[in-house]
Amino acid sequence: MAWMAWTWPTAIFFMVIASLLVTFTVLAIKFPESPRTGILRIETTRGDRLFITLLGSAFINLAWLGIVGAHQPYALIVCLIYAAAVFRWV
Repeated sequence: MAWMAWTWPTAIFFMVIASLLVTFTVLAIKFPESPRTGILRIETTRGDRLFITLLGSAFINLAWLGIVGAHQPYALIVCLIYAAAVFRWV
């Protein structure tokens, strides 16, 4: 199919998402956790925090493209800081 340009960055993106899902599934099986309440005052598990991180990172990258334009590696740094904050405090 030639309808989508599969580049290496695209393939790496999907491989990272798939490996995160597998890793978090294995962690949930080996080390079950009880939900915790963080700064949002809702109960979240590791998977919930991963979802919040991925969703927020998508919005950060879209905002970065709209406001700054290029230089996307700097958006990755912002996303990593955001991910650390979500997993620590949410």
